Amino acid sequence: MIEIKNLTKKFGQIDALNDVSFNVKRGDVLGFLGPNGAGKSTTMNILTGYLSATSGTVKVDGHDVTAEPEEVKKLIGYLPEIPPLYTDMTVKEYLNFICDLKNVPSKMRKSMLDDIMYLLKIGDIRGRVIKNLSKGYKQRVGFAQALVGDPPILILDEPTVGLDPRQIVEMRKLITSLGKEHTIILSTHILQEVTAVCNSVVIINNGRVAASGSVSDFAMKKGDAGRFNITIGAPKAECIRLLSIIESIKTFEFLRMDRDDAVFVVESNPGTDARIDINKVFAEMNYPILELRSVGKSLEEIFIDIVNQDARVKEAFD
Repeated sequence: MIEIKNLTKKFGQIDALNDVSFNVKRGDVLGFLGPNGAGKSTTMNILTGYLSATSGTVKVDGHDVTAEPEEVKKLIGYLPEIPPLYTDMTVKEYLNFICDLKNVPSKMRKSMLDDIMYLLKIGDIRGRVIKNLSKGYKQRVGFAQALVGDPPILILDEPTVGLDPRQIVEMRKLITSLGKEHTIILSTHILQEVTAVCNSVVIINNGRVAASGSVSDFAMKKGDAGRFNITIGAPKAECIRLLSIIESIKTFEFLRMDRDDAVFVVESNPGTDARIDINKVFAEMNYPILELRSVGKSLEEIFIDIVNQDARVKEAFD
């Protein structure tokens, strides 16, 4: 559905994007991640035709963004981080104006806008002036304009910014629902959001793709077989003392006391299996191992590892 190949964008001597390539399949909900200044917004602005690329190609459903910009724009609904609102208009006036821009036939407008306002739960504020709305409602109106014309592709830049916890849950459910019939690129700093609604991930850093794959593959590929939770039938202080002398342990962290038992998360040194040494040391002291369970890394930890590793590689070549 979306093909980005060797995309480069320079602002003077600064490489905002450097040879970025990735694809988004039809029906995917892609989490587009990266630290501030990584190149996410630049990529989305090129994809939507707002910026031109220095080099490389972007195709949307076979249409080249540079050669056929109007065809591409018909396929995309875009919610920028700051919604593009005309705040002196009422909600209804603004959405009708968006219908004009997107050439939505008059006979389709009422039913379409009624459906969108119902979906975004803004029907009861359709007559209110946008500047008088809360930030959360403004965000919803911005989302509504992206849905006008029923584009097959949605590009959402921080769609839950300004929403309260209940509204965030509702928005995630909405994105999940829309993902059944749309291809979606979701840019967000809330990594739980990616886990909740996305099926694939692209991580960008320093203007380059640092990693990509499915959400499930990330857990499998990046999960650490040497990382595990362990419950020990011993006092906390004694557990800390014994864990500290086991050389095959890279790190350990106390999590909690479960009645009289101490629970830790432990990570083995590369190429070792600390479980063997832990069992031996604690058995010698007659302290039972009550539970030992392997755990994978969270998406937050994976993200930080990838960004840090990518930064080290960049420094090595600079």
